[in-house]
Amino acid sequence: MGVSSRGEPGSTTMVSAVTPRDLVPVGTSFPRIPVLKPSPVIDDGTLPAKAAIGELFTVAATVFREGHDAVGAQAVLTDPDGASRTVPLHPIQPAGFDRWGADVALDRLGGWTFRVEAFDDPFETWRHHAEIKIPAGIDVQLVCAEGRQLFEEAAQTAAAAGDQAAVSALAAAAESLAAPEQVEDRLSHALSAGVLAAADRFKPRRLLSSTREYPIFCDRRRALFSSWYEFFPRSQGAVRDERSGAWSSGTFRSSIERLDAAARMGFDVVYIPPIHPIGTSFRKGPNNTLEPGPYDPGSPWAIGSPEGGHDAIHPDLGTVDDFDDFVAHARSLGLEIAMDFALQASPDHPWVTEHPEWFSTRIDGSIAYAENPPKKYQDIYPINFDNDRDGIYAECLRLINFWISHGVTIFRVDNPHTKPVDFWAWLLAEVRRSNPEVIFLAEAFTRPEMMHTLGKVGFHQSYSYFTWRNEKSEIIDYITELSTETDAFLRPNFFVNTPDILPTFLQSGLASAFTIRAVLGATLSSNWGVYSGFELLEHEPLRPGGEEYLDSEKYQYRPRDFAAADADGSSLSLLLGVLNQLRHDHPALQQLRKVHFHTAPHDQVLAYSKKVGDDVVIVICSLDPHQTVETEVTLDLPAIGLDDHEVFGVHDELTDQTWRWGQRNYVRLTPDNPAHILTLRPLPTTPIASTAEQAPTTTEPAPSTAEQETAAARASEPAPRSGAAAVPTEAS
Repeated sequence: MGVSSRGEPGSTTMVSAVTPRDLVPVGTSFPRIPVLKPSPVIDDGTLPAKAAIGELFTVAATVFREGHDAVGAQAVLTDPDGASRTVPLHPIQPAGFDRWGADVALDRLGGWTFRVEAFDDPFETWRHHAEIKIPAGIDVQLVCAEGRQLFEEAAQTAAAAGDQAAVSALAAAAESLAAPEQVEDRLSHALSAGVLAAADRFKPRRLLSSTREYPIFCDRRRALFSSWYEFFPRSQGAVRDERSGAWSSGTFRSSIERLDAAARMGFDVVYIPPIHPIGTSFRKGPNNTLEPGPYDPGSPWAIGSPEGGHDAIHPDLGTVDDFDDFVAHARSLGLEIAMDFALQASPDHPWVTEHPEWFSTRIDGSIAYAENPPKKYQDIYPINFDNDRDGIYAECLRLINFWISHGVTIFRVDNPHTKPVDFWAWLLAEVRRSNPEVIFLAEAFTRPEMMHTLGKVGFHQSYSYFTWRNEKSEIIDYITELSTETDAFLRPNFFVNTPDILPTFLQSGLASAFTIRAVLGATLSSNWGVYSGFELLEHEPLRPGGEEYLDSEKYQYRPRDFAAADADGSSLSLLLGVLNQLRHDHPALQQLRKVHFHTAPHDQVLAYSKKVGDDVVIVICSLDPHQTVETEVTLDLPAIGLDDHEVFGVHDELTDQTWRWGQRNYVRLTPDNPAHILTLRPLPTTPIASTAEQAPTTTEPAPSTAEQETAAARASEPAPRSGAAAVPTEAS
């Protein structure tokens, strides 16, 4: 992988020897050399593909030509200011499909374009002939003369580019082919590494054929890589008077300590549900009942009251100044605040009287409330975006700009799939035009095509089906889809739980179940999130078989004693901190597209790796929170940059243990320690002590099942990292 003059990974600036006679216009069907199926391309280039600053992604196309002469390919990337750089493409495995590609990275926020060019490569054709003909004594003088001409032409191009070192190397290669020495020696000099490097940059590129330009939008890094923590400010510091039953709400000021806790756990985004005034009409009581008590706060998604709407703050939480201080404190900790953007209204919202045309009216004259039968949301009126389109659109953009002016840089959009796609295409384009740094997360657990389309029209991140992917095969299939099929337009955010969803996998309450889902969420996706209460192992459903929390925080105050759980060791906060620290330390965990699954015969063990440059992270995770699982893991060593049969050191970042591993490795995972997150380490000069997970070397067969069981019985379980309690202990 080369480095351009700008220093972008995956790029090598090239100068082509192209004259007007070499340029072949693209016709209505095919250019002179076919360049087909370019990627990443979204909907035939009508919408931009996604990238983020520093993210490696593949630009590729199918390139071939008639006959046996060599063909070459390159991508031309153009930045937001119109400056271009050229990246050579190479054949992609498997061979025989004429697919060419290269990993590239963009270095600037904004709109880019790319095109793929193909060309006749006379130098590569000559090189192929020379390596065959000269050793065989066929047409030796003619082959040398042809080579001299090509090197001289390349030297002229290098001179025009001002690269004197390349001129010298190429001119010397041309002279060597005419030298009186042994012809094999002449060829060896002409094809030396330095000469070939210069030739790759300045060789003739004829019959140049090109695709059209395709758009890519490069987002800031946070769109690709983020760790979210969600909490309700009204619950932080909320106090109930035991005598009267009256509640005092938490405030932005009392929530400062939760910002501090999120920062200590290594999160970089704090998401807060709606903070606006809440209506009283049809207010919901505990567990979504229709009978609220006098002190029940209602659902924060029932937005609007006489005290204001979407641009107001609930008076119980504080003032706008208090919110500004809250945002400023978050920034001082390296956190960004993500605000909920829920386009709906309570019956008491000012819009209902000021703009009744913004809602749907039923045949009896009443305004239609939200429904998802059998669920009814009598406290919420959905907006009809086909009534007064211009007024609604302008108001929504005004609201976004209002909160941007108060330091909000990320919006979590509630139920975007219940609003028109063309509205989102317009709104996100407008915000991107004025504030391209602002990020939108789509909370859309819905049909795949809608989720895909929301990603295509501009949502930077999306909730996903991760919550419901628990079996090994479905996890592999889903991650493969996300990382190789939808990666150019859908960035998943793997929330392990939400106020709406208590996954069935967690309802056992076992710490091992929570650990497994946290490890998977934090390492499979570059974006992940946790709703507060997860670290406390909250797991009681409203009803058996359901996915709603008992005593959901959506409808009542839920103050939690985080300090007590931290003190007695029952909290997972330290585990979350370790996971987030690993994510920040390892570039391999900061990308979505490069995930490789390895072989583990046990259907309850998932083995995968991520690799960026020299950084490699291997994860071996149990999918069974109830019992110990044992298996042999066979690693695809070339996928992690090692040779087959190589022996190497691995360090478990969760338990602080180090082992000697190879291609085949015995693994034992327990409920106390259900996962390994492994990084590569050089082998020590002194032997590593034998463990139950000592890898069989390439010269010895893997131990039999009986031998494995004997070894496991002898070995003690690895202890958690000192002071970190990385994997909480529980009874197996």
